[in-house]
Amino acid sequence: MIRHIVLFSTKDPGNAATIKEELEKMAAIPGVQRFDVAYNTKRDRFSKEIDVVLYSEFATWSDLDAYQTHPAYHQATEIVRPLRDQRIVVDYEV
Repeated sequence: MIRHIVLFSTKDPGNAATIKEELEKMAAIPGVQRFDVAYNTKRDRFSKEIDVVLYSEFATWSDLDAYQTHPAYHQATEIVRPLRDQRIVVDYEV
């Protein structure tokens, strides 16, 4: 199983809802086994930079590659990219 986690900080906190809504549209992309998008609760007293978190799971690296080349992925990216400040990605196999 492949876990794909993406952390976003926003240029303007008012854009967090738009980012979340656009990312949620990618849940329907074929190959996605689990998909969650949430606001960071910012409970950690040392780190509050991240605003939105995307957590997803795929059976194979090929499924993740197909997800990242899907038109819905590119549509969401076009809207989210100008609204975000940082984008941090973690991919790992379990």
